Amino acid sequence: MSNDPQAIVVRAVQAEDYEQWLQLWLAYQDFYQVSLDETTTRTAFSRLLDANEAMACAVAVQGDELVGLVHALLHRSTWAVADFCYLEDLYVAPTVRGGGTGKLLIEWVQRYAQYHGCARLYWHTQQTNKRAQKLYNWIAEDSGCIEYRMAL
Repeated sequence: MSNDPQAIVVRAVQAEDYEQWLQLWLAYQDFYQVSLDETTTRTAFSRLLDANEAMACAVAVQGDELVGLVHALLHRSTWAVADFCYLEDLYVAPTVRGGGTGKLLIEWVQRYAQYHGCARLYWHTQQTNKRAQKLYNWIAEDSGCIEYRMAL
């Protein structure tokens, strides 16, 4: 497998990508030590394919193999007239990490957000995800926010 970012193409996910997307999705869940049930996973994939949903998915492809994924959600905000774009999930296979694939996937979301006239593109990561933070600090601004969660 090449580490050459030129060999990687980023495109919108397609229905026939499901099995390979699923493997990346499960690896992403492993990284964050979560496990989503099959119904949630299938619903998410269905929504990502639906042009009427305010969400999208791109995949990084090297040859015939999916080596990365990114999910984005559009939503309203009280802070702007235009929608915000939230980059919810980003995963790059270990075999191609460090070769620019993550940056290509983020740039795809950036174009998606621009196309939809969004006022902001933002995302979160774990404080321990230092490798990803190197990329994020290079291409974006750290907002200084801390995320809190409440189970419902």
